[in-house]
Amino acid sequence: MIWGAVVLIALLIPLTAIVLDSPVIRAWVERHHGGAVGAAPVVEELSNRVADLETDLETVTRQLAQLQDEYQFLQRLLEDPTKRQAVAKGNPEDAAG
Repeated sequence: MIWGAVVLIALLIPLTAIVLDSPVIRAWVERHHGGAVGAAPVVEELSNRVADLETDLETVTRQLAQLQDEYQFLQRLLEDPTKRQAVAKGNPEDAAG
């Protein structure tokens, strides 16, 4: 009989934690404590930060693509000495063929 009560309590502890951590309970607590009203500026600030990060990511992506193109160009020059000599002499037509 006592083991049954111990098992019941042991199972109720994580179940209670799951229920209390649910989004419905969190929203209810925020509504009753006025936390939802102050959340709007925080959400707006996070939205602005995400937009800034997306802009920065696009810039970095463009710069990375440019660096990859430059790297491939230099790699081709190093692999083919005839192209390197043609570019050094100022004849890019010779290097293209």
